[in-house]
Amino acid sequence: MGRKDRLKALLIMLAAMWANVFLANAQETIVQGKVTDAASGDPIPFANVVFKGTSIGATTDFDGNFLIKTQNPTDTVIASYIGYKSRSKVVKRGVQQTINFQLVEDVTNLQEVIVKAGENPAFEILRKVVRNKNNNDKRKLIAYEYDTYTKIEIDVDNLSEKFRERKMVKRITQVLDSVERIAGEDGKPILPLFITESVSKVYYRDNPSLKKEHILKTKISGVGVEDGTTVTQMIGSSFQEYNFYQNWLNILGKEFVSPIADGWRIYYDYDLTDSLYIGADYCYRLDFFPRSPQDLAFNGTIWITKADFALKQIDATMGKQANLNFIDKIRIQQELAKTDLGAWVPVKNRVLIDVEQVGKSNPGMLAKFYTSNKNIVTNKPRDPAFYERSIELAEDARLEEDKNWDSLRHEPLSETERNVYKMIDTLRSIPIVKTYTDIIKVLVNGYYNLGKVEVGPYLSLVTWNNIEGWRVQGGFKTNYQFSKKWIFQGQLAYGFDDERVKYLASVQRILSRQRWTTFSIRARRDLGRLGVDDESLADNPIFLAATRWGFFRRGYYSDEYRIAFQREIFKGYSQKISIRHWTFEPTYEFGFFNPPVEVTSPVYDRFQASEVSIESRYARDEVFLQDDNDRISLGTNKWPVLTLKYTHGFSGILGSDFEYDKVKFNMTKRIKTGPLGVGYVTLSGEYVFSPVPYPLLNLHLGNQSPVYSSITYNLMNFGEFVSDRYAAIQYRQYLEGFLLNRIPLLNKLKWRLLATSNVIIGGMRPSNRNLISQFSPSGAEALPAGYFRNNKPYIELGYGVENIFKFLRVDFIHRVSYLENKDARKFGILFSAQFQL
Repeated sequence: MGRKDRLKALLIMLAAMWANVFLANAQETIVQGKVTDAASGDPIPFANVVFKGTSIGATTDFDGNFLIKTQNPTDTVIASYIGYKSRSKVVKRGVQQTINFQLVEDVTNLQEVIVKAGENPAFEILRKVVRNKNNNDKRKLIAYEYDTYTKIEIDVDNLSEKFRERKMVKRITQVLDSVERIAGEDGKPILPLFITESVSKVYYRDNPSLKKEHILKTKISGVGVEDGTTVTQMIGSSFQEYNFYQNWLNILGKEFVSPIADGWRIYYDYDLTDSLYIGADYCYRLDFFPRSPQDLAFNGTIWITKADFALKQIDATMGKQANLNFIDKIRIQQELAKTDLGAWVPVKNRVLIDVEQVGKSNPGMLAKFYTSNKNIVTNKPRDPAFYERSIELAEDARLEEDKNWDSLRHEPLSETERNVYKMIDTLRSIPIVKTYTDIIKVLVNGYYNLGKVEVGPYLSLVTWNNIEGWRVQGGFKTNYQFSKKWIFQGQLAYGFDDERVKYLASVQRILSRQRWTTFSIRARRDLGRLGVDDESLADNPIFLAATRWGFFRRGYYSDEYRIAFQREIFKGYSQKISIRHWTFEPTYEFGFFNPPVEVTSPVYDRFQASEVSIESRYARDEVFLQDDNDRISLGTNKWPVLTLKYTHGFSGILGSDFEYDKVKFNMTKRIKTGPLGVGYVTLSGEYVFSPVPYPLLNLHLGNQSPVYSSITYNLMNFGEFVSDRYAAIQYRQYLEGFLLNRIPLLNKLKWRLLATSNVIIGGMRPSNRNLISQFSPSGAEALPAGYFRNNKPYIELGYGVENIFKFLRVDFIHRVSYLENKDARKFGILFSAQFQL
């Protein structure tokens, strides 16, 4: 072969090779897309997508996206994930295409755990995870901070045909048509009610443990949302943060056990199913399942890194079998990244809460939360004073224009989410929707909003008791639209039996929101009942309204004038000073002597009192939200709330009759008790130093009704015990599903056990007992007041069952002491209704 021939042959061979490459590339099949939940529309991360008949495939990322390629001849692509029905779709060969999957939950597919000889290989991995917790948990860091983006969407789902035929629903057919369009090919239609986004900066430091979230920008669109200040504070990442390195996670007020808790083997079974690379980390995949389906535990999948035995990813679901009311499903998905100091910090979180339908034809509700964290900085703590406000809202947080949000988001909105904004705007403009929204607001707030003034409260509009008969009441208060510094309030009431007019007038000035400071003046004329403190019950409007009903055994009329100043001195510590003058006019037979008591001392039944009180309150980790012109406490996490109050009464000022001193202490704490549920303890005590009539002492609140109350002594009779000094402990233990979850048949009922105890010891000095007259000034026998004897405590112990038909509670109470007292009840069965998850 000559030189020309060899060159020609080489060119032909190169051309053939190039042609083969070209043809191969031309025939390459490329499929990209997204895998989502057909019911909620949420992405399904970590799902498997493969070409049928091959081993070529990929796992979806945290946002459900995938991209796979093949040159092999195939015509089908399959998407699958644990707990869902697999779905296959036809593929066009040799082209690039987009194929999306909407997977339907497989409610009948129960995972079977196969026990083989020898130890489960997953157990050794779990032991190493627990041993390395201190190295991997973000709580080991001295401090950290990061930028966070949060997105929340609330939708109505399960829109049945019967629901659509309702008269009100037919009026929003325009929106329902849009619902069908955005549901997708296989997705279930949902009706969006609310969507919001926020951009924040989160700061944390240890020793002391302090956290702050500064909400920089926020965008809110929702039915019934107006100013949105309170909502804005609640949509930050602080309320969507879950750390699975903790043994117990508080979700919706319930304690869930983590699948990597120290006692993991007690609550879960595991199955080591795979090992694979996730990014640069080689990971073990472990599927986990609760040993008892009724426990507050999860099922799902965790990915553990081989190098550090750290949690890389988790997909955890609590199903309908768990002992939780009104919730079909809770799902938490989380992706973590390693910091430069070795600890792993969540970089993406997604939470889904599926609220069940109430009745077959009524819709349910979906709440979807998403957070993304970036720009993580570690071990640069700031001064403790920087963290004083746990949640801080920038003044211009809601002023950002829509066009700038694309640069603020960590990732762009999907087409569906953009449509949700448009649909909510359409929904808000429909008159029937606004009407129903106003009705719901009245039911929740108790007031009807007229713009700058709100009318109510409606809970006290009409009541009945044995003294006033039927009572009608009306009132108003101004809101933030009237003024962000001044609050005016007024109420007027009339009783048809006593034919007396009652009133309340008050004004409050907000002096500072940074360090919450207020000054208020109040004048009131009303009917009260001994033992019921309206001020301490102000945070419980339902119970306060209930005290207006029924039989008043020790009622009294009173004129009251009050001035109060309150200021938060530093984080968690507030100081309150109040001046009060009030009168006492009993509606029952009552008599007392003025000290010193002599044989010829006259009997009185009315008095006046003027007093000043100084109250200190400390709640170290309490979190507050500013709700327009109010401040709402979200409670504390692990520290107790301590209150100390000193009161001095003056004699001769504005006609007051007595000089006295009182000191009162109170401590409340929520106690996590692991598998035993949650406990609540209250310690209290008071000492009155001076001789005064018993309405100025401590009249301990009994309960002679068949309804259980946590703030009363439930087998103590009204007025059975009065003291000038006492110490008390009240404890409630909610055992959740402990024991009953493990009893066959009973576990299907989802009943929950509880235990209660009330112990109080007190006394009354002779100087106070001698002031009590057996007769009133009219000569009638006075209503007696009992007291503690021989330092003997009053004790009642109880146990009960709650969550009967989801709302009924039955308590069985045993009275242990003072059984010899007249009309003492040794045992009682009490009922109550409650709404709880």
